[in-house]
Amino acid sequence: MTHKITILPGDGIGPEIMAEAIKVLDVLQSAHGLSVAMEQAPVGGAGYDAHGHPLPAETLSVARSADAILLGSVGGPQWETLERHLRPEQGLLTLRSELSLFSNLRPAILYPQLAGASTLKPEVVSGLDIMIVRELTGGIYFGQPRGIRQLENGESQGFNTLVYSESEIERIGRSAFEIARKRSGRLCSVDKANVLEVSELWRQVITRMGDEYSDVELSHMYVDNAAMQLVREPKQFDVIVTGNMFGDILSDAAAMLTGSIGMLPSASLDCNNKGMYEPIHGSAPDIAGQGVANPLATILSVAMMLRYSLNEVALADRVEAAVGTVLDSGLRTADIASDGMQTVGTTAMGDAVVAALQ
Repeated sequence: MTHKITILPGDGIGPEIMAEAIKVLDVLQSAHGLSVAMEQAPVGGAGYDAHGHPLPAETLSVARSADAILLGSVGGPQWETLERHLRPEQGLLTLRSELSLFSNLRPAILYPQLAGASTLKPEVVSGLDIMIVRELTGGIYFGQPRGIRQLENGESQGFNTLVYSESEIERIGRSAFEIARKRSGRLCSVDKANVLEVSELWRQVITRMGDEYSDVELSHMYVDNAAMQLVREPKQFDVIVTGNMFGDILSDAAAMLTGSIGMLPSASLDCNNKGMYEPIHGSAPDIAGQGVANPLATILSVAMMLRYSLNEVALADRVEAAVGTVLDSGLRTADIASDGMQTVGTTAMGDAVVAALQ
């Protein structure tokens, strides 16, 4: 079976790190029997520059027809003065919405080789393995009405709408419960039910679903406490499920527990496990073109793609093992470098992973 993959390099360091991910896919084809057909398309700032829109119609069409999508990153200062609907990030939001990629899986895993790279004490983070399940197509990022308006007194006022329907909560809840079943059977739902009516409904629905998943230990936590507990005692968590904005913030906080946001992949899935896979870091325009970006999060996103959308679990394990082998060898990009380790650039790190796969 040939898997169709849409490649969206994006902006900033996106093309550089994507080149390394493509090398991994190439060696999986040549040496390990994977059959894929890859097609590249512009998105974000690159989409605007090429076609006047951050999500060109051609790109959306190619993405719809694919079995999975691999994304680099979007954004950069040269596009910040555009009207909001033309900015690179809007292309990404629209792509998620148009493809109904509602379930965002963000693992925070501390590789034992990188325990010293975390800003927290090794005994606090050693063995860390958290999965944050973030609702991705609803909440305050998509709610209407929204905008900036003029009040009668002449003052400007910005406003956004936070809204979740029962079916949206059930959908992301089911995704999280199923993932918890496959892990240690613990799920923490994060909300702000003491203040927000939306969170009050969220907690009601998740609690009701807990009766259906009696084999999963369900707990609830307010988002402010969850942020504190992630820093205080992160290993108390296994799977966390939460809304769009809370998940955006908490997953980035969890990422830094692992030593570098440059190490962490993500998956955004629809109800049939078709997904878009991307590193959780941004486009890093300050280092774009310098050849120093860490490609491992993108390479690990390939592993997630193999596991969740392409059903190539053995190859996913092989990619993750290759990354571990490279880290064992002492190679580090600048973001995860420490004393006594060899610092290498983007291309050399990708080549090392390819060599381990071969």
